[in-house]
Amino acid sequence: MLIEILKHTPSWVFVLFFALLAWGYFQRKDRIVSRRQVSILPVAMIGLSFYGVISAFGIVLTSLASWILGVAVAVGIGVKLAVPRGVTYSEKTQSFSIPGSWLPLALMMAIFFTKYAVGVILARQLTIVGNPVFMMSIGLCYGFLSGLFLARAIFFWAFAVRSTKAIPNHSLHAAR
Repeated sequence: MLIEILKHTPSWVFVLFFALLAWGYFQRKDRIVSRRQVSILPVAMIGLSFYGVISAFGIVLTSLASWILGVAVAVGIGVKLAVPRGVTYSEKTQSFSIPGSWLPLALMMAIFFTKYAVGVILARQLTIVGNPVFMMSIGLCYGFLSGLFLARAIFFWAFAVRSTKAIPNHSLHAAR
């Protein structure tokens, strides 16, 4: 059955998979990222997950409300934890030095495989698709996973603001 599922998977899905895999893989290395670039991944993941909910269930209040709840919970947890360590911000270049992490890859793959599994369920026209608990669970899952990306970006944006205000005469500040 797995071979049949893969045979019927559109080519663009494999392209997306490998693009996300490469993008996530490059996140494992330390890098310098502009303020704008910090926003790209969260916007992409929020968009992909929102599209996942809409394309699977349409505009249904239960799935959309669950998605919003998932985003809010993830942002609330992520902002409280302020996880990224070793981040520095240069006011002069308006860029961050970010230590590498495998977490973005793991989150991207979780969103991708959730979307893929839901796509298979939809293609097979399984009755679970109309189940409100299923719709809420998928919405919550998509929202939470993409919300973690948003939480990380909020951390970076807030860190830049704090760094700029804390010591205006220094161009590089380290996260504590």
